[in-house]
Amino acid sequence: MQLPVIDVIIFLVFTLGVVLFGMTFYKNSRTTGSYTSAGGSLPGWVVALSIFATYVSSISFLALPGKAYQSDWNVYVFSLSIPFAAFLAARYFIPHYRKNNSISAYSYLEKRFGLWARLYASSCYLLTQLMRTGAILLLLALPLNALFGWDTKAIIMVTGIAVTLYAMAGGIRAVMWTDAIQAVLLISGALATAAVLTFNMPEGPKQLFEVAREHGKFNLGSFGLSLGESTFWVVLIYGVFINMQNYGIDQNYVQRYLTARSMKSAIRSTLLGSLLYIPVSLLFVYIGTALFSYYTVQPELLPASLTDPGQGDKVFPWFIVNGLPVGVTGLLIASIFAAGMSTVSTSLNSSATILLTDFFVRLRWIGTSEKTGMRTLYLSTMGVGLGGTIIALSLVHVASILDAWWALASIFSGGMLGLFLLGFFSKRATHSAAVTAVIAGVAVIAWMSLSPLIFDNEALMSYRSPLHTNLTIVLGTTVIFLTGFLISSGWIGIKKQISGK
Repeated sequence: MQLPVIDVIIFLVFTLGVVLFGMTFYKNSRTTGSYTSAGGSLPGWVVALSIFATYVSSISFLALPGKAYQSDWNVYVFSLSIPFAAFLAARYFIPHYRKNNSISAYSYLEKRFGLWARLYASSCYLLTQLMRTGAILLLLALPLNALFGWDTKAIIMVTGIAVTLYAMAGGIRAVMWTDAIQAVLLISGALATAAVLTFNMPEGPKQLFEVAREHGKFNLGSFGLSLGESTFWVVLIYGVFINMQNYGIDQNYVQRYLTARSMKSAIRSTLLGSLLYIPVSLLFVYIGTALFSYYTVQPELLPASLTDPGQGDKVFPWFIVNGLPVGVTGLLIASIFAAGMSTVSTSLNSSATILLTDFFVRLRWIGTSEKTGMRTLYLSTMGVGLGGTIIALSLVHVASILDAWWALASIFSGGMLGLFLLGFFSKRATHSAAVTAVIAGVAVIAWMSLSPLIFDNEALMSYRSPLHTNLTIVLGTTVIFLTGFLISSGWIGIKKQISGK
């Protein structure tokens, strides 16, 4: 597939510009404090756009329109859960972390339950981010391979090196300022696409809405109480728990809380960046619905190979290349790439921060001098970038491994969230109760995540979890919290009886 030269130039100029811009922050990121939290000096609007960009990946950019094209707006219900989680962040999480006097999101777990809890959460986070980096690098390379014909492995290596360079040189400042630019580009690209689709309908914008309404494209899903289907309630509850995880214990977000100039600025930035995702994700699902109407009334514009409903994820990329004006196509490709670069750079910086604070310094593997700390941060960023690149290269021909990995990732993240909520909201929870609770919760999450992969034939169907996969983190987190709370409460009751109180 041959793209116009102007589109290729727009894409390359933007990508190279972001890398060079990120590297200009080198002189302002020469201490561990400036490298990991920018010394708490970033403007609120930069923090807000960075939080928004952290939320949106290239997967979201393509997956949300694909879901809306294939079905309806059920996937958008996830966004409706954000205000609740954003309120928790403003009311509890941001004040907690800014007063905690630690750049690590997991130092609090050590204070509550001991070193094992901190190292458990940190290790889970690092494993998840490492694989996430590899997955994003691979998913960025695949469409570029289809669009430009470039070698997939070469794209992965060049992208991995480029993002690692500016993340390593400029620290969190480079990551967040480039996030802000990438967020603006992403929103601009989405708006341009929506406008082209809306005003290019044969009979005008009204036709788009009429076709979509006739096919039930604006439905938010069933309001039934089934727990085995993706109903409105299942997606909403899932969103609440995922967003509690994001705002409560995700290092990517915690670092951004600490880069703002004040508590007030951090709260405002988080609310703005979070709530911005609601209309932008609405724009994404609108694009998917608009694509459905566009190709329903003009089926001759869509290749026969993409008319199957299962090919919905490929319709948006097809439209980007064949349905957009010259120049706008380059903007959209750059937008998708920007979302991926933002995700990867964020993972690199946060992972390096955790490696320094929770392992090298906490376990006294290195000294506490600034020179040693900065060398560790540089090498850690480089190491995570290299590791993610190697993982991406290894997945080129075995992408099915991703399914198993995301199942394992849910085990890690579910255990982390449950442990954090237990320590944060249950002051009675003891160390031993936390250990027992995590074991119980992770066992439940493992069964719900892995049973569909292990028991995949008809004879073993009865051993599979009957619940929708979105409920994995919900049930697992709830089991950890309730188990720890009940065990701790029972132990306290026994002690009172023994003491005669």
